Amino acid sequence: MMEDLLRPIYQERASNPNTLGIILIERKTPDSPITDNFDVILLNIVGNSEINWREKHYELYNGNTAVMHTITDDLLRRWIDTNGYRKAIEWIVAGKAIFDRNEYVSGLKKQLRSFPFEKRDLRKAMEFGKLVKSYTEVKDLYMSEQYKDAFTRMVHSLHYLARLAVIEKGYYPEVTLWNQVRKIDPEVYKLYDELIESHEEIAKRVQLMILAADFAISRKAKVSAKHLLDIMETKNNVLSYEEIKQNPSVKPYELDLAAILNYLTEKGILSPVRIGTKGAGVYQRQYRVNQSRGI
Repeated sequence: MMEDLLRPIYQERASNPNTLGIILIERKTPDSPITDNFDVILLNIVGNSEINWREKHYELYNGNTAVMHTITDDLLRRWIDTNGYRKAIEWIVAGKAIFDRNEYVSGLKKQLRSFPFEKRDLRKAMEFGKLVKSYTEVKDLYMSEQYKDAFTRMVHSLHYLARLAVIEKGYYPEVTLWNQVRKIDPEVYKLYDELIESHEEIAKRVQLMILAADFAISRKAKVSAKHLLDIMETKNNVLSYEEIKQNPSVKPYELDLAAILNYLTEKGILSPVRIGTKGAGVYQRQYRVNQSRGI
């Protein structure tokens, strides 16, 4: 067994008090994106390290290959919370715990099964920001008659929409996303199926999908932006873009924040407030949550 061959390598790590857990993931198919085509992955999770992620490659006498990822608990949890490295989630879910100090690995697996609401709200806001920007690009490319690029960007947009649908249902998105969505949200899966399988010309497919996606995004806007809306309501005030951006909780999606604010304003979920400046007829735009939250 591969585990037996690798035992001397991982037992050395297990004897280190800084090691929290070791997970083994075996390659299941000839082409294995989950393991980067290595035959085995060892995920060695540690409490502290000067380097938060190390990677060592091995070749075994039988021709098989292995890789050991040594990663800090802090970085791994950031990956889980922000989708920083999607494969890591599947490693934890599908992998076998071969060392588990104080049930650390068991706790990680339990967390991934439960997906706490506060973590869901952050992930939804992150995916929503990417979705809004991508969908805006689709419309711009379509209007400039760049239909193939618009089609490609629409595929990306539907991926963000699909991840939102999965997170809403309380699951972490997997690498095999569409297989997951087909079971969880058939309506979103149908959009993707219609875009890919339709016999219409590309321009017509994109045109129809723009209309369908607009409705789907609008319907999900409030629940997807809950993380941001809750932050703004807590302040109970009119806030400038910079004031919102300075909130540490917004940092994971700060690059998409302007796009989110504009979209929520267009949909009536946020109300724009004009603040006078020294320039005649020039106002600073600030934002407050519309109590009815639009839509």
